[in-house]
Amino acid sequence: MSTASVIQRVKRSQERLRVQKPPLSDMDRVKRQLHAELVEALDFERLGQTPRDELAGQLRAVLTIQVEARSLPLNRIEREQLVEEILDEVLGLGPLEPLLRDDTITDILINGPEQVWVERGGVLEELDIRFQSNEHLQQIIDRIVGAVGRRVDETSPMVDARLADGSRVNAIIPPLALDGPMMSIRRFRADPIRAADLVGFGSVPQQVMEVLQGCVRAKLNVLISGGTGSGKTTLLNVMSSFIPSNERIVTIEDSAELRMQQRHVVRLETRPPNLEGRGEVTQRDLVKNALRMRPDRIILGEIRGSEAIDMLQAMNTGHEGSLGTVHSNSARDALSRLETMVGMGMPNLDDRHIRETIARSLDLVVHLDRLVDGKRRLMSVTEVVGMEGPTVTTQDIFEFQQSTVDGEGRVRGAFVATGTRPRFSDQLERFGVKLDAELFRMRVEV
Repeated sequence: MSTASVIQRVKRSQERLRVQKPPLSDMDRVKRQLHAELVEALDFERLGQTPRDELAGQLRAVLTIQVEARSLPLNRIEREQLVEEILDEVLGLGPLEPLLRDDTITDILINGPEQVWVERGGVLEELDIRFQSNEHLQQIIDRIVGAVGRRVDETSPMVDARLADGSRVNAIIPPLALDGPMMSIRRFRADPIRAADLVGFGSVPQQVMEVLQGCVRAKLNVLISGGTGSGKTTLLNVMSSFIPSNERIVTIEDSAELRMQQRHVVRLETRPPNLEGRGEVTQRDLVKNALRMRPDRIILGEIRGSEAIDMLQAMNTGHEGSLGTVHSNSARDALSRLETMVGMGMPNLDDRHIRETIARSLDLVVHLDRLVDGKRRLMSVTEVVGMEGPTVTTQDIFEFQQSTVDGEGRVRGAFVATGTRPRFSDQLERFGVKLDAELFRMRVEV
């Protein structure tokens, strides 16, 4: 941590304390006084050369002495909490710090300074956590986006960023956000979710997971589809773990959040334009550049625009086994969206040629959904068969059939095989993956 960054962070926290609009409570008044005393005691030149963990320990010791010297009517736990809150404000992300330390939280949703919601187990709940003002929340957002070299202001009021642990951050501020700055944080576990975890959660049955593993090893091109929060990135991380360690992987994302478990990985991230509107690097630019980097596999975090045509061409010209995700409501809808995005990149290409490109390039569409009970489940595994006239033909191999919702609001159903043996079975066998005939008669109750 540099001296300049320490000074800037402390000054901003001081400014935040000065811009509080509501009357200060006794506790807030004590916090401000302790904060001022802490600033006076800091040696910035020395602090700038101190590692963050060591710095936190030193400041905690100083604050603890200051709190105890005041003889505040607080018990030991309350005093420790007061110390931690001040430290979070100086060195961390203020009120967000305790939420980021809670591994049960999967989403943090901030609707202005007065509303903080979190998601646990697929259920949203509002917390009694507040920011002091719009300015305070804005400073926290600036701190997050500044750490990854991005900016958010009136000229660029929307931004995607990430935290140090890989969590995805989106922020939007006035004038676009009418009720103050808004921020959403998609959390990721400190230890990556693995295939066994998804099986244990009941999201994917073991038999289907084995087929997906075989498809990755046999270099099938796979598209993972689903709605927001359905678990696309999680499944992409799991499936990418099946790629052999001796292959070169290039990942391309708007905001880097994939966690590859192999060593030979090249991670690329897009760049927004600067203040003059120059310097932007899009996903399409990165896909084109990735083709010159001798990749064995290309993994696209999310296909959302004209880069779709370059990704499909890569899949069809020697980069088999590539993976990507797309927002959609079904496997068929995913192909339709892909067709639209290819049209954005190649406006002179007619519909039939676009569909032929998709049919030649894609092998499998895996669709996920988040059900009414908050559980994320695999809904279908669909093989892209080819063309029949002007239409891309597909066939479902596995699907989830919902039967009912029980008295506790939990979805009941079964993962079933449709009885269709996929055409890619021969390719799997060439890579040493044999599919048992019983696999295509399976039924797993949930």
